[in-house]
Amino acid sequence: MAPSATETEVRPIASHIKDFVVQKKDTLPLPAAARARLEKAGIDLSNGYPERPGKPLYLDDATSIRNVEREHIDAGARADKSKSALYSAAKEVIHLTAHIGTEVVGLQLKDLTDTQKDELALLIAERSVVFFRDQDLSPQEQKRLGEYYGEVEIHPQVPHVPGVPGVSVLWPALMATERKASFRQPGGASRWHTDLVHELHPAGITHLHNDTVPTVGGDTLWASGYAAYSKLSPEFRKIIDGRQAIYTSAHTYLDRNDPNAGPKHVERIHPIVRVHPATGWKALWVNRAMTKSIVGLDKGESDAILNYLYSVYEGNVDIQVRFKWSPRTSALWDNRITMHNASWDYEGLEPRHGTRVTSLAEKPYFIVDAPTRREALGLDDS
Repeated sequence: MAPSATETEVRPIASHIKDFVVQKKDTLPLPAAARARLEKAGIDLSNGYPERPGKPLYLDDATSIRNVEREHIDAGARADKSKSALYSAAKEVIHLTAHIGTEVVGLQLKDLTDTQKDELALLIAERSVVFFRDQDLSPQEQKRLGEYYGEVEIHPQVPHVPGVPGVSVLWPALMATERKASFRQPGGASRWHTDLVHELHPAGITHLHNDTVPTVGGDTLWASGYAAYSKLSPEFRKIIDGRQAIYTSAHTYLDRNDPNAGPKHVERIHPIVRVHPATGWKALWVNRAMTKSIVGLDKGESDAILNYLYSVYEGNVDIQVRFKWSPRTSALWDNRITMHNASWDYEGLEPRHGTRVTSLAEKPYFIVDAPTRREALGLDDS
């Protein structure tokens, strides 16, 4: 008897990766706006939507993906600091809070020149997250912009737009078929986190385009790692400067040599304070979801410091921005200097659908005498 479309089969999908699980699931009815966007872009929906990757079963296979150091040239580092090409073309540039978040009005992301793309990267590096409403943007155009900013991450676990690997599908209704969310347990994205911290070259700019959003609720929040670092006293900064931590993947895998040992995460070691290559500013780079422990400290010591850092990062509303989406809006944020949190207050009662592209950046590094954002802007930081 042939397996059904919802069963799981195991088969190899690449010569260098032997063991993958390929999941096939029936497609749910797409929201009308999402379907219209995909059809306009020429996406083939005849074989179901979304397209699912062959996810690795074993930890060594998952770790080997993108496991080679490479050079990264940051687009923001070559931009004119005045950002005149970007600003002069926009109808309006609105800073949403003092420390984080800017909305650019009147520009289409797909039409930006290379000079404007560089200046946008610098604006994102300075303001952490930048928003563009009323975008006419295909998944293919979204991927091309991501490729301009770095190697586009192709996630081994997350479904993607058919024929456009690297453009991940964020569709809560589909996710709910695998793990039902609830008011008390809203889901993985509804907690403070930073994308892909377990990568050898973690995420730089992430671009989320939401074509379908609920009429009420579903906001996303971002917090500034620059400002979180400056919330610490200068003496406490000395305690964490140069320290490293173990960062883990969101997904788990089996140990090939001991499958009965239970699920394990990909782990990598990175600095907990890092410097952004475009601004040269220090930022706190920890998050409660995926920072495991500080290297070289006992568990109690590590937990005490990390829990304090989480509380500073999560608990200061003056270093956060909360954004209310509208249909056809893009948010581009820098994972090197932020963490984010998706509010699930709409509880899945209305449809939501979007596509996401993440550009991988440099291997994180620390420079002891790098300035803070406040210092660079001439603000008190004592």
